[in-house]
Amino acid sequence: MAGIYIHIPFCKQACHYCDFHFSTSIKRKSEMIASIAHEIKLRKNEIYDVVETIYFGGGTPSLLSIDELEFLIDTIYSNFNVTPNPEITLETNLDDLSEEKILELAKSPINRLSIGVQSFFEDDLKSMNRAHSATESINCLSVAARYFENITVDLIYGVPNMSTGKWRENLQRVFDLGINHISSYALTVEPNTALASFIKKGKYPPLDEKLAAEHFDILVEETTKQGFVHYEISNFGKEDYFSKHNTSYWKGVSYHGFGPSAHSFNGKVRSWNISNNAKYINSIEQNKLPSESETLSKNDRFNEYIMTGLRTIWGVDLNKVNDEFGEEAHDYLLNEITVFVNQNLLKVEGTILKTTPKGKFLADGIASELFIIND
Repeated sequence: MAGIYIHIPFCKQACHYCDFHFSTSIKRKSEMIASIAHEIKLRKNEIYDVVETIYFGGGTPSLLSIDELEFLIDTIYSNFNVTPNPEITLETNLDDLSEEKILELAKSPINRLSIGVQSFFEDDLKSMNRAHSATESINCLSVAARYFENITVDLIYGVPNMSTGKWRENLQRVFDLGINHISSYALTVEPNTALASFIKKGKYPPLDEKLAAEHFDILVEETTKQGFVHYEISNFGKEDYFSKHNTSYWKGVSYHGFGPSAHSFNGKVRSWNISNNAKYINSIEQNKLPSESETLSKNDRFNEYIMTGLRTIWGVDLNKVNDEFGEEAHDYLLNEITVFVNQNLLKVEGTILKTTPKGKFLADGIASELFIIND
């Protein structure tokens, strides 16, 4: 099994919190699409496994026309062995999703939409510099839900001045629309973003970790009531609606990224494309892959397995740790987890190490404490 990720590096405007690679100029969009298709052809011998998922991320992939999206999908099918019914996800912004566009997408090979709502309140959307309105959110999702069964909605919590009441209302709006998957992330301050600058200058309130933890507890509580499974720290899905593509990341399945800044990983080697649109296009036009790579050490792979495993319901398999990383790593892990087990942050069920409900929100921090630092 393999997954393909396509990075579309264009946005209409920059969200204040975002540090992903994108450009607000789409003048070279046609060249970029041609270059991504050419990169796929240049790397056609890289993937031997069956491709089961295709994910268009960004940036804002919904800026592309149906013809442009289908051109890239056809290129994938022409160069790789694709399963008969792959999960094909398109990240979308609400302001791109007219009813006409939704109808066109529903007739295309795309069968899953990831819709960036973030909040149903105007003040939150303005503070994030989102391009859509709260009214557009409700109208668009109502239409999309009629044509797509498999939809995930993005929501952001831990937003300053967002009361717990507002957060509960955000969640209820999603439940009322019959959406079967939610991806929800705490607002974070990334370096070199507008949000970081605003907070530094006192133009935006500093983030409150206690508020974020409160929102997270409400998120877990309310989604559980609605029959969602909390299968990864930031992801909640009803049965049969888990993201197959993202699940492959967390389970260590190989994935292959195309487009500027896209990453690939085959279990041992990680590679990434240059995060510069012009240099990416120029390199591809010369039949050169604009990428760098690193081979992960055994300890790097151990650390990555611990990080991803503790974020999911599947946890960390202690037998796998012993088999893949050796008895020394296994014994080291058993020793290091003792303090977290005693604090009721981690638990061992049979041979599986997992976070407890109390430890879920702290999973990344706990994992980092379990890393093997020296080779």
